[in-house]
Amino acid sequence: MTKQRFLWWSIPVLAAAVGATALVYPDLPGTVPTHWNAAGQVDGHGPRATVFLQPAILAALVLLWPALRKVSPHKYQVDGFGETWWFSGMVVVALLAYVQAILLMVLTHGAVDVGRALLGGLGAAIVLLGNVIGKVRRNFWLGVRTPWTLASDRVWYATHRLAGKTMVAGGLLALAAALLGLPFHVGIAAIVMGALAPAAYSLVYYRRLERGA
Repeated sequence: MTKQRFLWWSIPVLAAAVGATALVYPDLPGTVPTHWNAAGQVDGHGPRATVFLQPAILAALVLLWPALRKVSPHKYQVDGFGETWWFSGMVVVALLAYVQAILLMVLTHGAVDVGRALLGGLGAAIVLLGNVIGKVRRNFWLGVRTPWTLASDRVWYATHRLAGKTMVAGGLLALAAALLGLPFHVGIAAIVMGALAPAAYSLVYYRRLERGA
């Protein structure tokens, strides 16, 4: 995976998201849903122009992802895991575009289970990221960035080997919850636990290394 492939992928995806949004915009009501609660019920509204918020975030990501690589401090550069960096960017771009697609489907067709749809997409993205997170080296932008992982290469690598397993497990559980129609909070809990477990482990492992020094 290279910067060129990232741009060849992300720019058409961004253009499709903006184009689809612009296409349906004239037919939208003046006020549109902007937020859903854990039960999948609308609990927030805003002016219809807010439908362009997600494409704006997507555009910012496409611009920032290459830039973040260049502004990294010398000892925390991402060039050592370039393929994983660009692949991860593509996954995030795909997730944001998927969220926008779900929003447009809700606004134009209505009959969409937003909670299940978003949980399934998020779970799939977490699985993809978990499969490559073990290849990420110390940096300030991507991975389990706790004070203890940033302070030690040994803690960083051990933590991310664990994170690969917990993220995949959490993502698969979230995806299963979405497919089986389980409560939304079940899938979210699986994702959160998959993220918190490596963070807690980084502290435990760092303290263990300190005691052994």
